[in-house]
Amino acid sequence: MTAPLPAHLELFEADIAWTAIRSQGPGGQNVNKVASAVHLRFDVPASRLPQDVQQRLLALGDSRITDQGVVVIKAQKYRTQEQNLWDALQRLNALVASVATEPRRRKATRPTRASQQRRLQGKNLRSGIKATRKRPVDLG
Repeated sequence: MTAPLPAHLELFEADIAWTAIRSQGPGGQNVNKVASAVHLRFDVPASRLPQDVQQRLLALGDSRITDQGVVVIKAQKYRTQEQNLWDALQRLNALVASVATEPRRRKATRPTRASQQRRLQGKNLRSGIKATRKRPVDLG
């Protein structure tokens, strides 16, 4: 199951547009007659989401977000239109929930002296291993 949206966020039905299309792939004659797949469109800049959530959503490198800021989700996993619409809505919820909370800022820290010494010992050990692979030097 997908992560639910936080209480302070709500997706409005008026912000979501969807159209039924024919599914791709095998399915016999039924696939050519019934439009069971769903194209869901969600215009992020025109939505009622808070500005910071919109910015984080648009900053995602997701291929489902167009240059105009429209999220396009194609759902065709199920055989019925209702199930595919539900699946597309769940995927949109998961996408918005992934950017709903602001990521914590990383606090810069310095490595401890012991960790620095362990790192240098490891490098020294590795250097010794590689030095034994060299061709012997001719002293004569």
